[in-house]
Amino acid sequence: MLRYATPADFDAILALNAGSVHFLSALDAPRLARLHGFAAYHKVVQDEEKNVAAFLLAFREGVDYDSPNYRWFAERYDAFIYIDRVVIAADARGGGIGATLYTDLFEFARSEGMKIVACEFDLDPPNPASQRFHERQGFREVGTQQLHGGKKRVSLQVREIS
Repeated sequence: MLRYATPADFDAILALNAGSVHFLSALDAPRLARLHGFAAYHKVVQDEEKNVAAFLLAFREGVDYDSPNYRWFAERYDAFIYIDRVVIAADARGGGIGATLYTDLFEFARSEGMKIVACEFDLDPPNPASQRFHERQGFREVGTQQLHGGKKRVSLQVREIS
């Protein structure tokens, strides 16, 4: 079941994030509460046992967010929704949950009159599964940037919504 995230989901969201922290930035409870507070889109997917199996957190332009990737898009696009993080539990991957979340986000963007969905994925260290997924979802590279003193390089991606 796909639904909006609530503070009651935060422990599960933090656990999922911690399990994928090698691809994401670390997240603690106060930071999650802050991000949730200015998210345009923050949904979770529950499995049959009502456990949070996935989440997607995204922001519109104009929020006070310190992510260098978000700021990259903010400097180049007047209006967009930025996918900050999407995490699917290891035992739930490959079952279409990611596509379900993205389809729902694209519908949300369309309903809000947004034309650009933005995101990034790691090139170095590589994340080929994310690269393949985003290609299937219709994203294209619009730039790259080095992060963490050159220890990480990301592909900055957009998908146009019609």
